[in-house]
Amino acid sequence: MQRAIEEFQGEHRWLSNFWFVDLVFEGMLYPTVEHAYQAAKTFDGDARDRIANLATPGQAKREGAKLRLRDGWELDKRAIMMWIVRAKFQNAELAKKLRATGDAELIEGNRWNDRYWGVCRGEGRNELGKILMEVREEIA
Repeated sequence: MQRAIEEFQGEHRWLSNFWFVDLVFEGMLYPTVEHAYQAAKTFDGDARDRIANLATPGQAKREGAKLRLRDGWELDKRAIMMWIVRAKFQNAELAKKLRATGDAELIEGNRWNDRYWGVCRGEGRNELGKILMEVREEIA
């Protein structure tokens, strides 16, 4: 078993949802997973377009936090993230890098108290890490 990757920083920054790589989700082009995920919170096409065109994933995250969530969001958000992460790894270079992580546990370690998508101070569900490992298995 390879050593765990405990955060998506430094040499592993490409695992982050903030990594710039063009991807298509529901027929629209986004510059990062974060942009697509935040836009997916609404069915409003104008809001999605506005988010897609923001310069940074941080701006997309802040804009997404202002949205009125679409019905069923809490039930659907993990499946939506799975679709978007799959789209990210359609990129051949990133797919190769993901496969190269072998069987390492991928942990979205963070300091911003995200215990759903990641792990903060040793606690969390690490759903993003799990999704990345599932996608890695699919493309192996």
